[in-house]
Amino acid sequence: MMTPIVRRGIYVVPSLITLGNLSAGIVSILLSSQGHLTAAAWAIIAGMIMDMMDGRVARWTGCTSQFGVELDSLCDLVTFGVAPAILMYWLALEPLGRPGYAIAIFFAVCAALRLARFNLRAQTGEVSTYFVGLPVPAAAGILASFVLSYELFDNQEVTVKTIPLLMKRMPMFFHLAPLIVLALSLLMISTIRYNNFKKLKLFRPRSLQTLGVVIVGLLLIFTYPQNVIFIVFSLYVLSGLTSLAVRVYSVQRAKRLGKLRRRSTDRLLNGNGASRPEDARTTMEK
Repeated sequence: MMTPIVRRGIYVVPSLITLGNLSAGIVSILLSSQGHLTAAAWAIIAGMIMDMMDGRVARWTGCTSQFGVELDSLCDLVTFGVAPAILMYWLALEPLGRPGYAIAIFFAVCAALRLARFNLRAQTGEVSTYFVGLPVPAAAGILASFVLSYELFDNQEVTVKTIPLLMKRMPMFFHLAPLIVLALSLLMISTIRYNNFKKLKLFRPRSLQTLGVVIVGLLLIFTYPQNVIFIVFSLYVLSGLTSLAVRVYSVQRAKRLGKLRRRSTDRLLNGNGASRPEDARTTMEK
């Protein structure tokens, strides 16, 4: 039997990690305002790590609660909604003037709406294998990792390894930054499905291939940290759009096949001298 003090301590641990996430977001905002954009981006990445930890720690210790869910969303709004918006404002949106303000505010507003919808679905107890709309941490992650990669562009003082093909595209991404922020904002409040990886069991025998892919990915992150993080988040964002395109194609294909079947049936019926369903039944009865 655990003593009440130990039990309270276990309940406090996940909340402390969540508050660490909030602290990382505040640090990121302060660093962005001082012009330390790379450090601000790393603070957001640190917040993401803590955001992944708090829920898992709560489940492992059996101390999940509605309070934790609400606290987590409030902290996520600061770290993954407000902090990335300010970061991108100082990096690329400031020269736009008032439109730059509007784009940064729109990103934070969409993040708040996305988190509110997530909380509503969580309260209903609905179990799903996918997220509805781009998760807010993923949107923040792609912006933070973009800043990390862009800050390496044409920087002779940095000794970190980079992927040349990606670095050559950084100026293009920079000029498209306002559109990218808008696109991520709309994806957050969209109904596009994104995998939540709840079915992913890395240590089951059947998942050894997946485990191998994860290990290779971690090695690549260790070798090309900024670039690979950006690529991983970009692929995740594109995965939702790709799955949407596949579903739309499947639906359209099913409709076309249905029309073809109906036309074939009509031709067959017409060939038997029946132009209407009633006539077809009469013909078949005879």
